[in-house]
Amino acid sequence: MNAPMNDPVNVVDRAVLDRAEGYLRQFADGPVTHFIDGKRYPGDGATFETASPVDGAVLASVARGGVRDIDLAARSAMAAFRTWRKTKGAERRAVLHRIADAIEARAEEIAFIECLDTGQPIRYMAKAALRGAENFRFFADRAPSAADGVSLPTATHLNYTMRVPIGPVGVITPWNTPFMLSTWKIAPALAAGCTVVHKPAEWSPLTATLLAEICAEAGLPAGVLNTVHGIGEEAGKALTEHPDIKAIGFVGESATGSHIMAQGAPTLKRVHFELGGKNPVIVFDDADLDKALDAVLFMIYSLNGERCTSSSRALVHESIYEEFAAKASERIKKMRVGHPLDPKTEIGPLIHPRHLEKVMSYVNAAKEDGATIAAGGGRVGEEGNFVEPTLYTNARNDMRIAQEEIFGPVLTMIPFEDEEEALAIANDVRYGLAAYLWTNDVGRAHRIAQEVEAGMVWVNSENVRHLPTPFGGTKSSGIGRDGGDYSFDFYMETKNIAIGLGGHTVPRIGV
Repeated sequence: MNAPMNDPVNVVDRAVLDRAEGYLRQFADGPVTHFIDGKRYPGDGATFETASPVDGAVLASVARGGVRDIDLAARSAMAAFRTWRKTKGAERRAVLHRIADAIEARAEEIAFIECLDTGQPIRYMAKAALRGAENFRFFADRAPSAADGVSLPTATHLNYTMRVPIGPVGVITPWNTPFMLSTWKIAPALAAGCTVVHKPAEWSPLTATLLAEICAEAGLPAGVLNTVHGIGEEAGKALTEHPDIKAIGFVGESATGSHIMAQGAPTLKRVHFELGGKNPVIVFDDADLDKALDAVLFMIYSLNGERCTSSSRALVHESIYEEFAAKASERIKKMRVGHPLDPKTEIGPLIHPRHLEKVMSYVNAAKEDGATIAAGGGRVGEEGNFVEPTLYTNARNDMRIAQEEIFGPVLTMIPFEDEEEALAIANDVRYGLAAYLWTNDVGRAHRIAQEVEAGMVWVNSENVRHLPTPFGGTKSSGIGRDGGDYSFDFYMETKNIAIGLGGHTVPRIGV
């Protein structure tokens, strides 16, 4: 490995660190509080700590919410819903645009705090705030038409539909890119006329507080967005069980999604889940192999491999397998592991020591199952959660490294013989979030795209998001879709209204 691998934490410009530490000082005077009914709320005094993935140093103490805090937030959201639901779409649009403006104004602050709280490299997080602002702008412009329906006339009746906001909703967001993913859920809910109780991930809670304060300062009415920090088994469970919360939008692990569904069942909550993935990228021998290699490596090693849509299984045609694996290994060994605020860093530290242990546990699993460690497989440095980007070759699809979501900078490469075998391997997992396909055969591209079991398929491309398109998975990867009007299908109810035109005969009984 190159030099940054050996000394990953000492390659940051001092001025950059000074600015980052300056942003962190706002959390130094006491616990990071909840945000309920338009103001900070300290809770009952219970706290937990969020620590730096770089060196384990405590970044902040955070209020540890529970049943009482969730109840206060839910009741605040219910009270605010009575007014927010009736706020004109044009007015909601104006508020959401002001929020986007405020996010852009604090983009560096958000990015720096996100890097230090998650370990994600600044080369990716620098755009996270801007993507969050883009999410707010996109859904802001749809707010005036969110309630629109269709006309369905008959000879005797005029039927028309409209959409109405479902009510207060719970949003539970993950730790990997928390700010952007929070906006991806919260912005459409607010545009639809819903109010929100947000429970951010306890491993990276800091930017959730910034978002709540930004929204309030931009003029979002009190109670429309409430944030309660806490542990999933406490605050999260209370949120999913609360009777005033009409729906839960959750991004995270599939097992957690199952628990949330069970917890929300007694109150018949609507759920939208974006869960795990073990996504295949299928590379045929007729593909543009240079571009395919770039895409394969980017989609598993960017964001530390901690993303649900990562291409963690590379299925490579047997005729090019050895050459493709060798080129991948060479590139992986040159990747720069380092401090997340170093702009040269390509892979930062993993989010948490427990996650580090999970990712490293697959090294022994790979050896026991007979895979080859072609690159990486070790830790980096003496402190922090740094790991080497890793490549497993000579793998089979029945191995743990091919079936389980590792959620780290780890690629499993599997050879295949023909189109039929590639499709069989791709579908032989319990997940079905995304799939990627590289080929110049147009017919093959369409055949596989239609048959692969995934909610999203990219052909000759990495994951390039277009906000109006549906985003979501099949099988154990989720329920429902985000994006464009698909988001409103979740946050709103469709109501049909039938008006008799006076020309039909009403049946008579009991005459």
